[in-house]
Amino acid sequence: MFEPIENYGLVGNLETCALVSRQGSVDWFPVPHLESPSVFSRILDDGGGCFAVEPVGDFESTQRYRERTNVLETTFRTEEGTLRLTDFMAPLTDDESEVPARTLYRKLDCLAGRVDFRAVFEPRFDFARTEPTLSTTTEGIHATGDETPLCCWSTLPEPFEIDTEASRATASATLSAGQQTSIGVSYGELIAPDPATCEQALVETVDYWREWSHSCDDQSECVFGGPWHALAVRSGLVLKLLTHYETGAIAAAPTTSLPEEIGGVRNWDYRFNWIRDAAFTVQALSNLGHTVEASEYLSWFLDLCRTTTPAELQPLYGLHGESGLTERILHHLSGYRDSGPVRIGNEAADQRQLDIYGELLLAVFEATRSGIPLTEADWRAICEIVDYVTDVWEEPDSGIWEVRSEPMQFVFSKLMCWVALDRAIDLAEEQAFDAPLDRWRRHREKIRTAILNDGLDPTGSYFVRSFEEEDVLDAATLLIPFVGFLPFDDSRVRATIEAVDDRLTSETGLVYRYDGYDGLPGGEGTFLLCSFWLVDALALVGRVREAEARLERLIDYVNPVGLLAEEVAESTGRQLGNFPQAFSHIGLINSALHVSRAKGMAVPGTELIGIELGTGATVEAVRDSDNDHSDS
Repeated sequence: MFEPIENYGLVGNLETCALVSRQGSVDWFPVPHLESPSVFSRILDDGGGCFAVEPVGDFESTQRYRERTNVLETTFRTEEGTLRLTDFMAPLTDDESEVPARTLYRKLDCLAGRVDFRAVFEPRFDFARTEPTLSTTTEGIHATGDETPLCCWSTLPEPFEIDTEASRATASATLSAGQQTSIGVSYGELIAPDPATCEQALVETVDYWREWSHSCDDQSECVFGGPWHALAVRSGLVLKLLTHYETGAIAAAPTTSLPEEIGGVRNWDYRFNWIRDAAFTVQALSNLGHTVEASEYLSWFLDLCRTTTPAELQPLYGLHGESGLTERILHHLSGYRDSGPVRIGNEAADQRQLDIYGELLLAVFEATRSGIPLTEADWRAICEIVDYVTDVWEEPDSGIWEVRSEPMQFVFSKLMCWVALDRAIDLAEEQAFDAPLDRWRRHREKIRTAILNDGLDPTGSYFVRSFEEEDVLDAATLLIPFVGFLPFDDSRVRATIEAVDDRLTSETGLVYRYDGYDGLPGGEGTFLLCSFWLVDALALVGRVREAEARLERLIDYVNPVGLLAEEVAESTGRQLGNFPQAFSHIGLINSALHVSRAKGMAVPGTELIGIELGTGATVEAVRDSDNDHSDS
């Protein structure tokens, strides 16, 4: 029986993540890294393996996070008592600690009465292509048969019992009020922490997240002031979980092949570092005050640029910089609710997506405004990118939405090529770097002219998806004023907002990405990031009450622990797509910022990281961009 996607919480250690259902089952867990094969994948197939803990008999359950942490609590209520399951992983950091970090801890506390419960350890290595060999050792149950063996351990009075034929280990126990115990699974180093170590791991994990997470003494004086403050904080914690501690790379989502349409084929592997998504993530984290992540990602990107020519730069990479991400189908898995195929790897790595150069320059530009310096070597790498943009901006590509139809002249791709030149010119002027400014300015103007000549509908009223299509819309064109290409009061900007709201918006107020052909059968849900973009646009053109109402409606789709998938099904309101999705949480952070400022809820004069795609523009930044970037 498949759980609704929104019935999951996420825990992780900055190296990998696990999905824990409201029923207490770990149904997704790749090891040793987020992009590695899974050892539990029941979310994709009933036979995919799991690590379940639940009361015996009927129960009701709820989930929540401990405040300002990624420590997940599932509370079970039975007729006889109440049991709390606390799931967490200790973050991998450079700090010295004796706490094992490559371990999923599952602490059980009986809060009232007495509760009989059972635990089931059923690993299935390599996306359930390999059943393990289970054996009893002094540490617990060892599962071998893969490069990354597992150890299931517990502090229960009775050990796990192995069912060899089923490749499963089970244990049962009873806890009375005030009693507690722990179970868990370690990978790599096969260890069994003692009770004191488990408790220390919990303390250190809570301390880490509370020290890291956004906090403020007075929410009324916070840039995210308003009823959505806690959700903005939660979104920052989600984005941090998707950041690899060692490389600074940022995953788009921790899962693969959760469908964009139940029963459909639009099922993709998102466990990789998309340059675009990561640049947006860095900007959103910067707005929450987390500039260390911006610096680490900038270093990751610049290292990549120094070893890769601009023509060879891929839209996405593995979290350790891997470039070979061949897309494959796992035919033995049925897919979530029979939504096949299940894919690993991603063919989009081989696409040309010209918008990534603009997003990179936005990230670099904002990083320097945060005080992160650029070296001469960094600037040379940036110049190579910008020079490459001047050579290729007129060519077709697959665009921000990675369509699998023939490449086209997408307006958003042209816009981001313009942004690459625009921000590079600003960087050169502000920091006195040598650059061919006259040539760059000429190309910036050529791109601008092309967009204004060929990127509008036949009446010249609003922006369309591509030069080839007369009247196909793309929600990404909502971002035209946010990057300073045109001011928010431009009639074409306002008409584009109206067109998207009229033709791409569902009856529930959620926004679809586009209405043109993309080379794939079937459909998809409404796209949450695009829905947040519309909120931002409405707020910054002065339709503040409407923007606030839309934001409140969007927040209704957040699951009970504050998580969002990529999309929402218009007909059912259920979440769709990979979960949780960085794009969606970026959108929530930005919209909370924009609506708060538009309502005057944030502190006047608060310094913010500014103007960007993804972070969007502050009111002051928009005014500046009107003056600096919108001259024709």
